[in-house]
Amino acid sequence: MDSKYKNIYFLGIGGIGMSALAQYFYSIGYNIAGYDRFRSDICIMLENLGINIHYEDDINNIPVTFLNPLNTLIILTPAIPEDQTEFQYFIQNDFQISKRAEILGMISNPKKGLAIAGTHGKTSVSGICANIMSLTKNSCSAFLGGISKNLNSNILINPKSEYIVVEADEFDRSFHNLTPSTALITYIDADHLDIYKNHASLKEAFVIFCNQVKENGNIILNSKIYSEIKNTIKPGINIFSYGFEDNGCDFYLSDIKYINGLCYFDLNYPKGLIKSIKYEIGGNHNLENALAGASIALLNGATDDDVRAGLESFKGIIRRFDIRIKLNQITYIDDYAHHPKEISAFLSSVRLLYPNKKITGVFQPHLYSRTSDFYQEFAQSLSICDEIILLPIYPAREKPITGINSEMILKLIKSTKKHLCSKAELLTKLEELQPELLVTMGAGDIDLFIKPIINMFSK
Repeated sequence: MDSKYKNIYFLGIGGIGMSALAQYFYSIGYNIAGYDRFRSDICIMLENLGINIHYEDDINNIPVTFLNPLNTLIILTPAIPEDQTEFQYFIQNDFQISKRAEILGMISNPKKGLAIAGTHGKTSVSGICANIMSLTKNSCSAFLGGISKNLNSNILINPKSEYIVVEADEFDRSFHNLTPSTALITYIDADHLDIYKNHASLKEAFVIFCNQVKENGNIILNSKIYSEIKNTIKPGINIFSYGFEDNGCDFYLSDIKYINGLCYFDLNYPKGLIKSIKYEIGGNHNLENALAGASIALLNGATDDDVRAGLESFKGIIRRFDIRIKLNQITYIDDYAHHPKEISAFLSSVRLLYPNKKITGVFQPHLYSRTSDFYQEFAQSLSICDEIILLPIYPAREKPITGINSEMILKLIKSTKKHLCSKAELLTKLEELQPELLVTMGAGDIDLFIKPIINMFSK
């Protein structure tokens, strides 16, 4: 980065990717400040480091030392709307403004980047990969899209390591800023159609990402997408596949067993076999994520012992199949699932692990555009629940779309026990229902209910 910059100001500093960058630059000596519209736990953690954050969109709140365009860089999250007052001020006063993804590329591209892409599972795979790589002789740095329970953080900083684990986010074509040495793609399901317009355009963006892998680098593809992607990749890149069964996959699991709530499996890879790995996070999609993270690590210096230790010690990611209460009278699991395929995978895993319990689900749809595109699929996946509560749509960066609402989903859900509920009424509704297995799902601000739910049902 240009040495003239001494100050970095973050618009949207509380975002999971933005906060990781803020911590990174703070750790290497930059002056950091920022704005966010909500004082989250992440913001409080940054404040405790000594970072100045304010929560009203007002240029008068920006520290005076960050008002000089000659020595201050602005880093922007895509969630900030164009009409935001501070954003417009920085534009009009000729500040250098960079997107989060551009800065992540600037940090990671000179190193051996291990980039995890895909419409589902990125954060879990990244966390697993980072946990394994951190145990290898070369270790790693990592920028994660969630809070690793092992790190109690979304970032791992090791300036001596040449390896860096990053999430390659398809939203806003952010991953086109990355040139990794190893890339993995989990799934390419239709999503972000407000950006890509159609599924074909989304697939094309993933192909572009694949072809940005460095010469003699590696691409690892889920077996479900392997056949449609492998022939689009330029020569000079090594291509691998991973999946549940052999079926010609380079990396696959076998002899999967559940014993006393724990999962055991064998991990097969081109140069060997790691037998009877004990893994605490059950469900098929979680095992697939474990395999994906291990595959990347095995191609980048991890030994069999590193992989076993990394998987067996992995505690999970906050808000990814996150078991928050496990009592005789109630089990409560929270998950970030916000796409129909993610919801289906999550709820199917819950059903597999708790076959005899009644599932009560709470879902907050995320984005009007996504609801418009997938309301039928949402209804189908949510019908796995025995009882379902829908909250209003969380708009994030979007303006409302006429006629698009949660009721569209509710009408099509098969369960007869289904409710629309405001956020203000949710806790009262849950207390009335007294669920035996409660799940909360969504990518909006539904996480604000986690602590109140825990407090209510842990008494």
